[in-house]
Amino acid sequence: MAGTDRGDLTRTAILALLGTVGPLSRSEIARELDLSPATVTQLTKELIGHGMLEELDLKPSRGGRPAQRLGLVGSAGRALGVKVTADHLVLVDVRLDGEVLGSWELPHDPAAPDALEHLAAAVESVVQEISGVPPLLGVGVGVPGSVDDQAVGTVNAPTLGWQAMPVGDRLRRRLNLPVLVENDVNALAAAERLYGRGRTHRDFLVVTIGRGVGAAIVADGRVYRGARGGAGEFGHLPVDPEGPPCGCGARGCLEAFVGSAGLLAAARHKETGDGAAASLSPTGTDRSRPDGRDPLGAVAALGRAAAEGDVIACEVFAEAGAILGRATAGLINVVDPEVVVVLGEGTADWPLWRTGFEPALRAQLYPGRRDISVEVESWDDTSWAQGAAALVLATPFDAAGAAGEQGRLVRARLIGAAS
Repeated sequence: MAGTDRGDLTRTAILALLGTVGPLSRSEIARELDLSPATVTQLTKELIGHGMLEELDLKPSRGGRPAQRLGLVGSAGRALGVKVTADHLVLVDVRLDGEVLGSWELPHDPAAPDALEHLAAAVESVVQEISGVPPLLGVGVGVPGSVDDQAVGTVNAPTLGWQAMPVGDRLRRRLNLPVLVENDVNALAAAERLYGRGRTHRDFLVVTIGRGVGAAIVADGRVYRGARGGAGEFGHLPVDPEGPPCGCGARGCLEAFVGSAGLLAAARHKETGDGAAASLSPTGTDRSRPDGRDPLGAVAALGRAAAEGDVIACEVFAEAGAILGRATAGLINVVDPEVVVVLGEGTADWPLWRTGFEPALRAQLYPGRRDISVEVESWDDTSWAQGAAALVLATPFDAAGAAGEQGRLVRARLIGAAS
């Protein structure tokens, strides 16, 4: 299976199809890819022989012989996903079919002089721990900032204090493995395309709420990155030029209103001495947490107060939801997606957001788009890192070669391990 001939591209297309829509029969594969049945039979036989596809159950037939369905073999490969945050790293070991095999959380200070060396050492320690079967195809890294190119991996992330940080190059030299680096929300979109709602949609939006606010635009099945890899900075959409300062240096960005710090600032502004804000210190930290420094912990306290009926807390979420709804409507009107998927730590309180979000969104949508579905998915602490792993796991399904040379190396490792 070496080389880059037409056969290799067709094999990749078959893997891509099964990876994004799930198990199919040979005749369905032929129809979807406009291939002859003989070609599909020959290539799938090779892929089964290489341990990348397997025969599953028989598909019920309305008449005639039932069709055998084919699916990906999850044990054909694995990837390590790494999420870099402002104070720690989350790493997950994920199989080709999306099953999580293990997870790790490690302290990390991105502002330290040796931050990149520490990151490389932390990833290397986990790589050594998980070596074996299934084979490790590569490492994906998700960061809260812009990335020039997945295969290069130079990062600009103001929230981490990183400017032109050569993350990809440093990790590749340390690990001797393929490494792909991407904005963390774009990485989530890649995971959605493989394993989530995006499997049945070619045009969709991913909106994230948590410490910040982000978006990823998937158009015709591909994540739109923009000219410099910075597309999707939804949190820095201007909302009010007289509004509160944002971490980017501007004033009144969306994130300044609906990110975790914005929610806490609104709660302090409304504080009357009792109710929701009673659990928050004057600096917006959460007294219920031993360290008292986590803004997400403080927002969780605000959410608990709202769930218990605190008027101030309910107003904070409803008003933030309305701001987010109007901004999301504008984005929908511009890019015309089939569906919007909402992710992030903030989804734990989505019923509180929805009170303001839904009416504001529908009121601002262009006629004909007001029935668009907004789907909220479950979330846990490893979700960001699973998105990063999907950067690697998606490359065998990427006939267009968006991951560049690193993608080619990932595919070579997959094929070599299966041979």
